[in-house]
Amino acid sequence: MPTVSDRTRNLGTEHAFVVLAEVNTLIAEGKQILSFAIGQPDFITPGNIMDAAKRAMDDGHTGYTASAGIPELRKAAAEYLSATRGIDYTPEDITVANGAKPFIMYSVLAVTDHGAGHEVLYPTPCFSIYESQIIASGAVPVALPLLEREAFGFDLADLKAKINANTRLLMLNSPHNPTGRTLTREELGAIAEVLADYPECWVFSDEVYSQMVHDEPFVSIASLPGMEERTIVLDGLSKSYAMTGWRLGYAANRLLAPYFTTWVANTDSCANHITQWAGVEAITGDQSEHRAMMDSFTRRRNLIVEGLNTLPGIHCLRPGGAFYVWPNVSELCQRTGCADAEALRKRWLYEANVAVLADSHFGPPVPGEGQHVRFSYAASEDNINQGLEKLRQWIGENGG
Repeated sequence: MPTVSDRTRNLGTEHAFVVLAEVNTLIAEGKQILSFAIGQPDFITPGNIMDAAKRAMDDGHTGYTASAGIPELRKAAAEYLSATRGIDYTPEDITVANGAKPFIMYSVLAVTDHGAGHEVLYPTPCFSIYESQIIASGAVPVALPLLEREAFGFDLADLKAKINANTRLLMLNSPHNPTGRTLTREELGAIAEVLADYPECWVFSDEVYSQMVHDEPFVSIASLPGMEERTIVLDGLSKSYAMTGWRLGYAANRLLAPYFTTWVANTDSCANHITQWAGVEAITGDQSEHRAMMDSFTRRRNLIVEGLNTLPGIHCLRPGGAFYVWPNVSELCQRTGCADAEALRKRWLYEANVAVLADSHFGPPVPGEGQHVRFSYAASEDNINQGLEKLRQWIGENGG
């Protein structure tokens, strides 16, 4: 019998979809589940974007496009990034793909060589596909633990200790999934100072939540002196425009854009043509529905943080962006006899009918940092209130 490669057998996955399958099974059995597990806005894609997709079909935009994307979308993305990052991007700097996620793989492949000992620094906990793609690409993953005492930032001394001549890529995610941490200009400046001594190290700046900064203006590390050329800026439309199923993302870097385009040609040929025209409308069209969505996430952030901090055994920091909270549930696990956050997550799902993700879904839990779960507050305020009440009841019934 033919065998499967080690690379494929050991390939990681995105655990939010694993939990989603659990949730869907329970719903099919008639259970009423309140899900805070998957990072998906509960809004419908704005009408003007859907109308643009319909026009694209009516106009016959149903064939292949250039692998880099249609000129209109690359221009719109370049102008948007230039205005929001303070960098003079051109359409030639932009590559479009079916979602932002492919650029994780493209970036690692573009700057590391398989088996050469090239290292990739990445934050942990993190979006699980980071580590998965580093390993699958034959690079060496080097974790930068995020610390609760640093409000889920990493220790700059740890970065200085781990970066070396073999480091080819530093992955940053701000606002961050799963903690919601947003890096400040001062913090990014300190990182840039460290990188100045390592000219072979690129930066992958995952900025897909850049429009969901609740308190302070968003800052990209690419906008700092000396960082534009070596930074891959990643953005997309899934989260900000409720377009998760449309699959559209883009990356910006002058030197790497032609290579990213070659990777797109080798994988998907091009991004979905109809979706690209919808993307043009999303970026350049009416923003009123989009702004209303973004405002709602700030209100929901405040609601869920305040609510979680009233529950016995739970402590939740206030995140600066995205639509996630990362509460510490160590004390609650002890009170309720749960060995870890994963055990608590399962009991919440099957006993309280509330779905969240556990810290182990975002890489190995950081030693000494306790137990955490992730709530996505891309859910209605009513569902947040109901979910908090269900958890309050469960805690009361289980010795919390």
